Amino acid sequence: MKIKISHFPLVALFLLIGLTSCEPTYTDIPADEEVLDGTVEGLTHEELARFLKGDVAFNEVFTRETGLGPTFVATSCISCHAGDGKGHPSTTLTRFGQIDETGNLFLHQGAPQLQNRGLPGFMPEQIPAGATFAKFTPPANTGLGFIQFVTDADILAMADPNDSDGDGISGVPNWIDIPDFVIPSSTAISQNGKYIGRYGKKAAAHSLLHQTANAYNQDMGITSVFRPIDVYTNLEIDPEVATSTVNDVVFYLQTLKAPIQRNQNDAIVKQGATVFNQINCTGCHKSELKTGHSPIKALSYKTFAPYTDLLLHDMGSGLDDGYTEGNAKTHEWRTPPLWGIGLSEGSQGGNHFLMHDGRARSIEEAILMHGGEATNSKTNYLKLSQSEKEALLKFIKSL
Repeated sequence: MKIKISHFPLVALFLLIGLTSCEPTYTDIPADEEVLDGTVEGLTHEELARFLKGDVAFNEVFTRETGLGPTFVATSCISCHAGDGKGHPSTTLTRFGQIDETGNLFLHQGAPQLQNRGLPGFMPEQIPAGATFAKFTPPANTGLGFIQFVTDADILAMADPNDSDGDGISGVPNWIDIPDFVIPSSTAISQNGKYIGRYGKKAAAHSLLHQTANAYNQDMGITSVFRPIDVYTNLEIDPEVATSTVNDVVFYLQTLKAPIQRNQNDAIVKQGATVFNQINCTGCHKSELKTGHSPIKALSYKTFAPYTDLLLHDMGSGLDDGYTEGNAKTHEWRTPPLWGIGLSEGSQGGNHFLMHDGRARSIEEAILMHGGEATNSKTNYLKLSQSEKEALLKFIKSL
């Protein structure tokens, strides 16, 4: 990642200068709103140092000698999240084996994730006969700490399972089982022993520790104290990554800044924001959420604009891949945050790959793929004048 000098203490700056043979060129530093990486405001010097440790760990490339594989998807965290942005079709994950809310029937055959690469001498996994599957494009990483500290009460307040307001939208949380190493916050709400998921395409991870431990294990075949089962042998083995390293990566993800909207004062962008509200895109893509208490002071009681409600929605038969996770149905997907979407092409090779599997090649194409609970908004979009459509698309690209 590019390190923005303004985000780090002078000690770190002098260290960086000492490691290079030339003086820093400030003109090469992009504006904060033009990049996805960088820290949240208000971190202490100690927290900034820990962020840097997590950044280094996030960029670590694993090998056979350091625990990679023997079957895997990627060799590092950064390989799926270039510049902390969205992934590319070449880094898209495949999940398989669960067709309803009763659980995954193929866990003994490598589910839930396909390890599609192997070290020399090892065969990559294949999807077992009869297993349904879905492709998941890796999401952008930025702003994830804010999402973790939205309270369960606020998430439930946005849910409308019976569509009581009659707008055709009935978002629900994904109630999931959580592993023993995930400790719910004091404000977490439980339903029959299950907790609300908020990360992933189906909201199947409860916290960033949950998500990160799974990624080390399922993406890179790396065991930890949190996930000690080797994905190839299905046996418990010694940890291949230090607990402190996993926790540093979690902290890094928690303290990456939220994307900053660009061109906020542009008249057409403002018009597009009005259209966005008028056709009820905000029914799912909520423009404002707030955090509760966080042990990281810089994330406590903050208002932010992710453009998501963190809920599951029926997206229609066209986006039903026959695969699910947790309590979600196969046609239900978590509302993806829209913040940072205008910068996603930079991490996707200069092109858009949108929706859960990257099938949409433009923002407009993604809108037109919406079905189910989003049908009314899509219909309203189709009724817009050309200038209104262009304003709406320019607004979305500004996020």
